[in-house]
Amino acid sequence: MARGLLDLLFNSIFDADWKGRYGEKLTERELNLVRLFGRGGKVLRNIYVPKDNGETSEIDVAFLTQKGIFVIESKNYSGWIFGDEKAAYWTAMLPNKEKNRFYNPVWQNRTHIKWLEKYLDDEIPFFSIVAFSERCELKKAVIESADVHVIKREQLYAVVRNIWDNSADKLDEVKVNAIYEKLKILTNADQAVKAAHIENINRKYKKTESPDSLKIPEPAGPHEDTLICPRCGERLVLRVAKKGANAGKNFYGCSNYPKCRYIQNIN
Repeated sequence: MARGLLDLLFNSIFDADWKGRYGEKLTERELNLVRLFGRGGKVLRNIYVPKDNGETSEIDVAFLTQKGIFVIESKNYSGWIFGDEKAAYWTAMLPNKEKNRFYNPVWQNRTHIKWLEKYLDDEIPFFSIVAFSERCELKKAVIESADVHVIKREQLYAVVRNIWDNSADKLDEVKVNAIYEKLKILTNADQAVKAAHIENINRKYKKTESPDSLKIPEPAGPHEDTLICPRCGERLVLRVAKKGANAGKNFYGCSNYPKCRYIQNIN
């Protein structure tokens, strides 16, 4: 009960952007423990990988090692998590029984790997990990693919260690350093690139929600990121501030307003 109240307090005080960055930082900390115990590698966060159409695909955390690249999608949700690898949306249920829907993180990370693989254009093994917050419980997460791992962040060290111990070395130190330098420049995205990334995600979400796309879903391929409100699970929409110091500026607001008043500023 106390844990549930703490989760509600955490969600009410901190916005999604802060929680997202905090979650990624905690994930990086776990990877630093992996490196501390003899499994060396380099860590990068917030990598904006270019796509063929000029858009970007953002990777939360990547761990570059002699075994290959661990691509980690960090999810800082709380509550009970329900999901299926084959379903477009998963659900987080809070202690007050409120259900929040969010886009399938397995599909999301699969798309990240697709564009990262294309960008690097090399024979590199990739390991997909979706790491949820310690504040949640994976009540039901049905995963059939052997190369996909959906875990709580506190399990990251053990999962990486297991993959490491059961995978052959594929990259030497020189190759790892070269990949690191090639990807590091993609972490220095300016505000325009970040804003365009968010807008493209929002546009794709609207397309996914159209009646036609719901009638004829894509048969097998991964789906792109969608812009979902982290508080209630509804979609975020582009709006313009009408008054106050930010009058005339664009921002993303929850479509569930006024029930949900979450906003995401565009700098």
